[in-house]
Amino acid sequence: MSVSGNEGAGLWARTELRPADVCLIVEGCYPYVPGGVSSWIDWLIRTQPGTSFSIVSLWPAPSDHPPRYAMPANAVAFHPLYLQTFGAEPMQSARSPRGLPALAEALQTFVTQGGVTPLDTLMDALRETERDMPLDKIFNSPVAWDLVQGMYRGRMPYGSFLHFFWAWRALLGGLFATLEFPLPEARVYHTISTGYAGLLAARAARETGRPVILTEHGLYTNERRIELLMAEWVADTIDKGHTLDDPRLDLRDMWVQAFEAYARTCYEACTQVITLYDDNQKVQQSLGAPPARCRVIANGIDVERFAAAPPVGDDDRPTMALIGRVVPIKDVKAFISAAHILRERVPDLRAYVLGPLDEDPGYTAECRQLAHDLGLEGCVEFTGAVNIVEYLSRIHVVVLTSLSESQPLTILEAGAAGIPFVATNVGSCREIIEGRRDEQPPLGSGGFITPVVAPAATAEAVGRLLADPALRRSYGETLRTRVRAFYTSARAARAYTDLYADLRNRPTAAPARPAERQGRSSMWQRAGAAKRGT
Repeated sequence: MSVSGNEGAGLWARTELRPADVCLIVEGCYPYVPGGVSSWIDWLIRTQPGTSFSIVSLWPAPSDHPPRYAMPANAVAFHPLYLQTFGAEPMQSARSPRGLPALAEALQTFVTQGGVTPLDTLMDALRETERDMPLDKIFNSPVAWDLVQGMYRGRMPYGSFLHFFWAWRALLGGLFATLEFPLPEARVYHTISTGYAGLLAARAARETGRPVILTEHGLYTNERRIELLMAEWVADTIDKGHTLDDPRLDLRDMWVQAFEAYARTCYEACTQVITLYDDNQKVQQSLGAPPARCRVIANGIDVERFAAAPPVGDDDRPTMALIGRVVPIKDVKAFISAAHILRERVPDLRAYVLGPLDEDPGYTAECRQLAHDLGLEGCVEFTGAVNIVEYLSRIHVVVLTSLSESQPLTILEAGAAGIPFVATNVGSCREIIEGRRDEQPPLGSGGFITPVVAPAATAEAVGRLLADPALRRSYGETLRTRVRAFYTSARAARAYTDLYADLRNRPTAAPARPAERQGRSSMWQRAGAAKRGT
């Protein structure tokens, strides 16, 4: 259920009166960003009415973003965790805590290697250092200046110290905020990604002895790597040319290495590591996920909701649609370019971009400008967030041009409506569209797979389906049959019901380390509360 504006702002103030069955840990999405993983989280909570949830939502800093979902009745508490709320005034104390050398070494090891043992060592070093000086004073003091200079000399002395300093401050600020956050009490902890959310889940495993689940949709490390490669805010400090084995670290390398270290920590700590399809397990296991703990639970949708949409007519205006957020990882520009190519063959083509426009306003402006430059007014239409069901009966072909995905719900939704799909070869798109290994007998194809960043291939595939109504209907019905067989909401919900029932009844293991930070209010929370006036 979505809400908008101030309508939902007051719904997320529920106070936790008792430990939740499950503590959900989410990063950068629910309840502030609609669609995608947020929709899945909202679905998960609502399909488990007998399970109580508390929610920890990691967000860069306090903001005016309104909640986009109404708080489910079985959500007993909501805890924001802000990663980048630093004290504005630096402390003047120059006294160096006794534990500073050990803290510096522990930080260096953890952000480059990761793992639960280095996490324990880092937490112990933080505890020792904080006996002499609180962490907020350390972070904004000459001590921190000495610490960052030492790490700079040890990691990338050939790069810009100014760029390293601000990257280090952002990276360790998020790390410290996560390590300081007081854990809500729960019987099971469930993170929806690695990254900082995965670190908090790893802490829960080490400090509480309770089971921890990871359900990874897209691979967090891959998505962050793509974002960092495309990011203009990350300065290139060295020129590696075309060398493949240059050992020098750039700032992008530092960020990627840290996120891989955080992922390794999460994988090692989790009781169950869940992904949406088999191939993702290879990457998870390469970063330390024990194979015996890995499991696949495919996404599911309410098939009947989408099947209710009447089919588009053969004589209706030929229409292709991209359903998703307008952000770089969706490569909406490739979709627009494909529409430009295809319109040469289909002059009355309509190309919908159906999804939120406010997540990356700069990229949205670039996409609008591209459509304008290509003369696509009247062809490409940016609708913003919409009720997808209301548009399905206008669409002949749904398209996905993403650079990275896991198991896109949009393919399942289109399939349930009997609409064929054209997607890039990312995530589980091929197995959903072309067929699963466990299909007996094989059902056939439900559309076409194209390379990434290949608008000409996308245009060709969409053009084939628009030109051949019989082929289009056949592929749409095949996709519908596959979705009904393997990707229903009831099937996925039942898997989580059984998993939660098993894990929350397990006895508590002996914690690997004391949970002395539980119940504390970190400097990041205090600063966030002050900014909100609470």
